[in-house]
Amino acid sequence: MTIAEVKKQKTLKSPIGCSGIALHSGCQTTLTLKPAKPNFGVRVHRTDLVNGAREISVCWRNVVDTSLATTIGNDHGTKVGTIEHLMAALAGCEIDNVLIEVNGPEIPIMDGSAAPFVFLIENAGIVEQDAPRSAIKILKPIKVIDGSRSLSVSPSAQFQINFEIDFDSTIISCQKGELIQLAKTFKTEISRARTFGFERDVDELQNAGLALGGSLENAVVISDDKILNKDGLRYDDEFVRHKILDCIGDLYLAGAPIIGHVKASFSGHKLNNKLLQAVFADENAWCSVTSSL
Repeated sequence: MTIAEVKKQKTLKSPIGCSGIALHSGCQTTLTLKPAKPNFGVRVHRTDLVNGAREISVCWRNVVDTSLATTIGNDHGTKVGTIEHLMAALAGCEIDNVLIEVNGPEIPIMDGSAAPFVFLIENAGIVEQDAPRSAIKILKPIKVIDGSRSLSVSPSAQFQINFEIDFDSTIISCQKGELIQLAKTFKTEISRARTFGFERDVDELQNAGLALGGSLENAVVISDDKILNKDGLRYDDEFVRHKILDCIGDLYLAGAPIIGHVKASFSGHKLNNKLLQAVFADENAWCSVTSSL
């Protein structure tokens, strides 16, 4: 590998922020993305907290909940939820180092996709840093299974993901999706795919204190055999594309881009995290390399 082929780490050129509703708490939340030095990684800082450790490293080891979203936390009980869409945007834009400031326990849901975060990142500007970018190269197949759900990663020359879903719904049914060359295709092919749910589940979720901020403005809602959103879908297969988006975001908690072929069958946040646990539990399954992709 020549020096010219070695990829450099990237961060933001300047700080940028936004405000929006948090999907599950329903609270108005403010988010700020700030540049960070090389090898800083991705960290979240709770600006609303006065005492205790307010910072959390966004890492697979710090995942504390995977029900309906991915939540990270630290030993002091500080938590931040619904991080997967922002993490997917950081992965797609190849941002290695950033400080995320948020004034509540949840990242704002925006429109339910990663596109608003991509917009923020591009408006802030992206700069290369004087440090090589690392990647996690998969050396042997690793698979995790949970009932009918499965997720695997195997050696490959690049990152690739194949995803299959199958819902008992005429609107969704069985869909298959693929993504290759993450940085080149994420923005146009994946980032605009929104989270989705069923109208029949809304009351149960809200009675459990979840989805309190959910609406047709930030989710695709399905009722029997129709979509309630007046503008319909952004992609014909938006549902599987959003599952790919979630998986990309969750897997970026590896701490670096993965070089491997991911295959998913109805995987969700829980299984996405379990795959990372399984990979890093086997020292022969991976190695850290200098990225040239």
